[in-house]
Amino acid sequence: MSKIHVLDEHLTNMIAAGEVVEKPMGVVKELVENSIDAEATKIIVKVENGGRDSIEVIDNGTGMDQEDAVKAFNRHATSKIRRTEDLWDIHTMGFRGEALPSIASVSKTSLLTSDGNSSTGIDIEFGKIVKAGPAASSKGTTIRVQNLFHKTPARLKHLKSGNVELNAIIDLMQKFALGNPGIAFELYSDDKLKLRTPGNGNLDETMMHIYGLEIAKNSIPVEFNDYDFKVRGVLVLPSINRSGKQFITCFINGRIVRSFLIQKAIIDAYREFMMPDRYPICVLNIDVDYQLVDVNVHPSKWEIRLSKERQLCSLIQNNINEILKKQFKPGEIKLPKQSIKVEETPLFEAGYNYQPVQKQDYMLQEAVEAYEPVAEKKEEPVVLVERFTYLAQLHGNYILACDDENLYIVDQHAAMERCMYEDIQKQVENNDVMMQELLVPLIIELTPAEFEQLDKINEVFASIGMKLEAFSNKSALVRQVPIWFDEINETEFIKDLVNEILNEKKMNMLEIRKDKIATLACHSSIRFNHRLDALEARKLLSRLGQCIQPFNCPHGRPTMMAISETQLQKEFKRVL
Repeated sequence: MSKIHVLDEHLTNMIAAGEVVEKPMGVVKELVENSIDAEATKIIVKVENGGRDSIEVIDNGTGMDQEDAVKAFNRHATSKIRRTEDLWDIHTMGFRGEALPSIASVSKTSLLTSDGNSSTGIDIEFGKIVKAGPAASSKGTTIRVQNLFHKTPARLKHLKSGNVELNAIIDLMQKFALGNPGIAFELYSDDKLKLRTPGNGNLDETMMHIYGLEIAKNSIPVEFNDYDFKVRGVLVLPSINRSGKQFITCFINGRIVRSFLIQKAIIDAYREFMMPDRYPICVLNIDVDYQLVDVNVHPSKWEIRLSKERQLCSLIQNNINEILKKQFKPGEIKLPKQSIKVEETPLFEAGYNYQPVQKQDYMLQEAVEAYEPVAEKKEEPVVLVERFTYLAQLHGNYILACDDENLYIVDQHAAMERCMYEDIQKQVENNDVMMQELLVPLIIELTPAEFEQLDKINEVFASIGMKLEAFSNKSALVRQVPIWFDEINETEFIKDLVNEILNEKKMNMLEIRKDKIATLACHSSIRFNHRLDALEARKLLSRLGQCIQPFNCPHGRPTMMAISETQLQKEFKRVL
């Protein structure tokens, strides 16, 4: 008995749908790419419940006549290629002829299209055409997809929540807009506008609509080439950067691509201009001979094979690096803007006997005093046994101390990090974060994808006493910040935290304590080459001695090195 069966067309379409379309974002990608291929100058996308319930894509492109509209839902039916040679010279976004039949096989799909002469309407329910005929329509195409995967529960259960799926769609639409500034894009979620771009061909203006005015003002247009490649786009100056790589957007012949080597070349070009673990913001569109690109690697078309890829990476890295070097004049120093804060309560209680300390670093002393727990007065004084005895400071970097058994060399920055970390962590755990009202609220510019997740972001921000208030559809206000923010760039820190919440799924208190509180502690701590007087050094040693885990900073670096008396005797040859 034969065990091998030839699958029917409907089943093969459903299997293909699993390769072409994994989630609502994949549907949007395929349909928008078809609209771009149809030479549309305006594309409107409407989704409900993150695309789980409904996806509608409307364009003003060339449209189709009735015959082509029906053929478009046949598997491997395409207007993009005709012969084998065409596969190695693809000029369009789509070409495989799988998207429409695959989508229609796992949803209720309706098509309304007009080529300017005739109009056609088609309704398909999970792969079966139930209606096809003339219908009223303006020139262009409208496709609506409903109840995606409702008859394939194995795939339906793997869809994320509506907000998560919407976030992926917004990110995709932003990339489409950056790669096609000559097309006006609009995105609506549950009838609310989430994204709109002008479509006037100006990439700088498109950047402003997506990333905000600050990034647009700090962007520089670039264009360079060699014999095989032409690269054009926008670089954002290194002073504005992010904690993740997802703001590096690359296109090859207008197609959104993911390439580890190209991304690495861009990061390496920026490396000498920014701190470690920071990443640039840029948009690059690479034009290359179509015959050097193989886009037929995967049905979703995110990945490509590119001839002479290393040559391209070298071109990108060298030119971006040279362009950035020209932005910085020799000897030029750019100081960060200082935030103005107002203390609303007196620094000292009435009757406090203040004793000035010579050579005191005011900012450090203010920070140290601010983080000291305020103990209630008791009749019996509390006596703290000091673990360390201060000896001296070495080179403005290390504190020399001892106890009954050992000599200690203490890394003052790592030690302060540990003290700050435990103080901040304790306040967060006890829901007793010390806050500071801002005289002028901070305005944080957000991308549409970030703004959509404002409620989720605030769930995490609440753990450190902060809240982002919607100010416009692209920005939010921060009215108060923890007092630890005195020594850090508040805006950059908040943007980094937002970025990590959305892209690294750090949505709980545990992750906040382990990572971002450690970062806060680092930025709020005293630095190397900072001279401490004896009082400041003793106070730091006292705080370190009271830590639960005083031996390592939150990032794992040791805070101190101990040399025992036995080791000293061995070094001085006093041990028999």
